[in-house]
Amino acid sequence: MPAPQLYLIDGSAYIFRAFHAIPVESFKRSDGVHTNAVNGFCNMIVKLIEQVRSAPDGTDGAEDYVAVIFDASSKTFRNDLYPEYKANRDEPPEELRPQFALVREATRAFNLPCIELEGYEADDLIATYARQATARGFETVIVSSDKDLMQLVNDSVTMFDPMKDKRIAAPEVAEKFGVTPDKVVDVQALMGDSTDNVPGVPGIGQKTAAQLIGEYGDLDTLLARASEIKQTRRRENLIEFADMARLSRDLVVLKDDVPTDAAVEDFRLEPPDPDVLLGFLRQQEFRTITRRLEAGFVEAGTIEAPPDEAADALDGAPAPEASVYEAVQDEARLAEWIALARERGAVAFDTETTSLNEMRAELVGFSLAVEPGRACYVPLAHVAPGSDGGAALALDGAAAPEQIPFDRALALLKALLEDPATLKIGHNIKYDAVVMARYGVEIAPVDDTMLLSYVCDAGRHKHGLDDLARLHFEHETIKYADVCGKGKAQIGFAEADLGKATDYAAEDAEIALRLHRLLKPRLVAERAATVYETLERPLIPVLAQMERTGILVDAGRLKRLSGDFEQRMAAYESEIHDLAGAPFAIGSPKQLGEILFDKMGLEGGRKTKTGAWGTGADVLESLAAQGHGLPARVLDWRQLAKLKSTYTDALVGEIHPQTGRVHTSYAMAVASTGRLSSNDPNLQNIPVRTEEGRRIREAFVPEAGYTLVSLDYSQIELRLLAHVADMEVLKQAFRDGVDIHAMTASEVFGVPVDGMDPMVRRRAKAINFGIVYGISAFGLANQLRIDRGEARAFIDAYFEKFPGIRDYMETTKDFARRNGHVVTPFGRKIHVTGIADKNPSHRAFAERQAINAPLQGGAADIIKRAMIRVPAVLAAEGLGARMLLQVHDELLFEAPEAEVERTVAALKPMMERAALPAVDLSVPLVVDAGSAGNWAAAH
Repeated sequence: MPAPQLYLIDGSAYIFRAFHAIPVESFKRSDGVHTNAVNGFCNMIVKLIEQVRSAPDGTDGAEDYVAVIFDASSKTFRNDLYPEYKANRDEPPEELRPQFALVREATRAFNLPCIELEGYEADDLIATYARQATARGFETVIVSSDKDLMQLVNDSVTMFDPMKDKRIAAPEVAEKFGVTPDKVVDVQALMGDSTDNVPGVPGIGQKTAAQLIGEYGDLDTLLARASEIKQTRRRENLIEFADMARLSRDLVVLKDDVPTDAAVEDFRLEPPDPDVLLGFLRQQEFRTITRRLEAGFVEAGTIEAPPDEAADALDGAPAPEASVYEAVQDEARLAEWIALARERGAVAFDTETTSLNEMRAELVGFSLAVEPGRACYVPLAHVAPGSDGGAALALDGAAAPEQIPFDRALALLKALLEDPATLKIGHNIKYDAVVMARYGVEIAPVDDTMLLSYVCDAGRHKHGLDDLARLHFEHETIKYADVCGKGKAQIGFAEADLGKATDYAAEDAEIALRLHRLLKPRLVAERAATVYETLERPLIPVLAQMERTGILVDAGRLKRLSGDFEQRMAAYESEIHDLAGAPFAIGSPKQLGEILFDKMGLEGGRKTKTGAWGTGADVLESLAAQGHGLPARVLDWRQLAKLKSTYTDALVGEIHPQTGRVHTSYAMAVASTGRLSSNDPNLQNIPVRTEEGRRIREAFVPEAGYTLVSLDYSQIELRLLAHVADMEVLKQAFRDGVDIHAMTASEVFGVPVDGMDPMVRRRAKAINFGIVYGISAFGLANQLRIDRGEARAFIDAYFEKFPGIRDYMETTKDFARRNGHVVTPFGRKIHVTGIADKNPSHRAFAERQAINAPLQGGAADIIKRAMIRVPAVLAAEGLGARMLLQVHDELLFEAPEAEVERTVAALKPMMERAALPAVDLSVPLVVDAGSAGNWAAAH
């Protein structure tokens, strides 16, 4: 008969592994308690029990024993031996602390022993039970990957890493430590452990420790014969720190004689009480695992099937996959749905169209959801499959589905969407607003679940509907490819099977409704209501109108510019080939790398993981700075190639056939700082300081009888820095309107402002703007083409003159480390991941983010506040100007020629007061205004 199996789960270690393996925002109860570690723990338990019961050497689990072992407290007998033991460990994250008790509660809910003992670590209890089990003829499996437990491995004790689904026996221990399990303690005593603050012997790492133990047999023998060691420093350290090595051994060796109340026989695996377990899981709002276990209990006959299979949703309504969706194909039924939506006072709405480009998309149908589990899809322009979008019948005789006449359905929908007493809920509802506006329908009032997620969790995760359904509901949504196929076989949504189309479309509306019920209550609880209500939501109609308006471009000028770029690229290509001594594909990184580093033998190259030479912009810029002509010309060629493909060629194709304008789309929930992102086409990245970029901007022109007006915030992030850092010298400089870069140069470099060398001012300007982005000496050196030591001296001198800025940086980083986020002056919360990362480069990147985010986010908040006020200001003054673009700190307008001065006079002071009344800045905001017949000249 096979030996009984004892599974000892290292519960304490697993809590931390689950917490860090699963994003903290993935699981959060409606009361705000984070449960990601609890969810990971529960899933591990379920998986482990399934593996135990299906093991071939057991009899349906009859001879299996399981216990979960926890640390009782942070202080143990080891602290009496060495007070500094584990003294350098950080406090657990705030989101994790409530989960310790919940994991213990989960253990008991699964009907598993929950073992802990004051004064001892979990590892000691595991060692004790492993010894007892061996004495009773059990085989023990320690469920953990903790290296400290590897000393326990022997013929009857193995380990199992549930994260990697990997068994750890003696060979794996030897591979890890370089010695057999019985020698692990000696190796650990020599090498120490920085995590637990075990001192060890200085200068001896794992490899050396394993080598010494392998040669001398054990720690005591090694220390007794330390004088024989040939390496001077190693010998001296072993002699000097012999007592520390022995102490370290006492710290790492596990006690296997802990006084315990329970015996291994008490750990026999018994099934849980379904009511207790399911009750606990429902309380944690774990839908997926609850449904899975409930189904298992029903199948086993332990419980009866609930009358409503979907009763596990938070509000008692069906979970998404259990919902029933309806295709509405007659006018009377649509009227009933709309009446129900008005009765509820809120409805989730979503459109299905022919394109992701809202200015070219045609309406195929729409979906409504009035409560969880209750949604419908209304087809409007579906055709028979295979009819190529135009015929009522396909070639095989299949008919298009029955549909409500388009005009009648649109009339009913318009009444609902424009009803001021009914809230319309959407996910990225700006898209639907632009589409519907082209059909003469205005959507108001609205709530947007994408923006609700964004203001609560910016920087934590993505905010797409599929991502949020997975994150908050553990639900995989139906994908477009599941309905329409993919690749060459993909069909249009209008040709899709009506049943599949209904499920896909109605699900989107229902998920949006569920997200609204989950996220909207968080606004007040998490102090995000002001940002949502005064910045994000009011901006939706403003951006929708800008996107519909678009901007004119001179196609002829773009085509001529494209031809010019092509000629210049050909000239560069010829020069590059001459410098290389042979023709090659300049656009091929592989061939370019071979030319630069293999053929020409230039220094400074580095190979990528694939073995090819790296030829990124940083590499080429470094080579060009050394005076090499070929990489400099390649950079010129690349710049023109990018501008040609991205703008001069592509923009002509972006001109809308009906409006004759280019219509960009602004993404509202991408940048964590609150900045808007221009897409399809991206009009925010056209270079502003290069001649080529200016020539592209010259192609953006006003309508006949109009002039382009540019209003641009001057040095807004530096002004915010002066405000938040409370730097009186900088604040006074801005109040006095002095040249801030010249003033900085004078302060830092000790030179008078009058007659200042432009290069000195340029250096001060680079530091001023670089400081905002947490620039390093390396970065500044590259930017100014100076050595790193000189760059470091500049930065040190800057902080010496402006100590308040360093104080701001350190205070902000500390706040981010403690809270996981930073806050703009207007209350926008920006989460910063990686601020406590053990990887120095990752941590440094997060720290730079933390420093810059309140400033960049504050600037974004100010320009959004201004944009929201623009329509009212123009209306109040009776002006016909139209807001066209938002690019960084600039707003671009198209104003009637006779109204340019009045437009500037109305908008400029409003923008300069945009921070009020929310924040009374201690520095003035200044807006530069310009107007001309093209964008480049107006800016």
